[in-house]
Amino acid sequence: MLKIVTLPLGDYQTNCYILFAEGSTTCAVIDPGFAPELVLDRVAQLGLCVEAILLTHGHFDHVGAVEAIVRATGCKLWMSESDWSQFANPTTAFFYPLANCDFTEVWFCEEGEIIRAGGLRFDVLATPGHTHGSVCYCCEDAIFSGDTLFAGSCGRTDLPGGDCETIQSSLKRLRDLPGDYRVFPGHGEGTTLAQERQYNPYLR
Repeated sequence: MLKIVTLPLGDYQTNCYILFAEGSTTCAVIDPGFAPELVLDRVAQLGLCVEAILLTHGHFDHVGAVEAIVRATGCKLWMSESDWSQFANPTTAFFYPLANCDFTEVWFCEEGEIIRAGGLRFDVLATPGHTHGSVCYCCEDAIFSGDTLFAGSCGRTDLPGGDCETIQSSLKRLRDLPGDYRVFPGHGEGTTLAQERQYNPYLR
């Protein structure tokens, strides 16, 4: 059974998610924000080890803690290659320069990828629009939507890599997924896909 611990972090209140299967000794961390000590302390309180970090996209408020957590735990880092490439450009606003870090365990995820960590299976959905390489992660009955889908809203598209038409296509894709899911966004309160289909103007 999927267990979820949510940590809203920093001035932007970025939602970091610590995920693990019941009985597992390891976990996955989605979007660890800019507070590695808070994330690592919570993981230790849970009696877990970080097996993998999964990034929904490369903006600084989602990735600032990555280097410290990777170095402290030796975990794998998963993200889209498209957003990783943005780290190499120091003039690209809002992207934290992770490409300058000597990581040996960077894994690029793409549409249809299956990631296993924390005793769980994560299915990768490519959902560009907020950035070129934005992705969502589906795990059991939950979608971790990053800054693609929010409760009643969607991610902004006026930052580097953003595109209004592209995010509309990604939102329609989420809308048309079969069944219902709990939605855990990058910022703000959680919601459900059924709720967003009914009330979110960006999904109509």
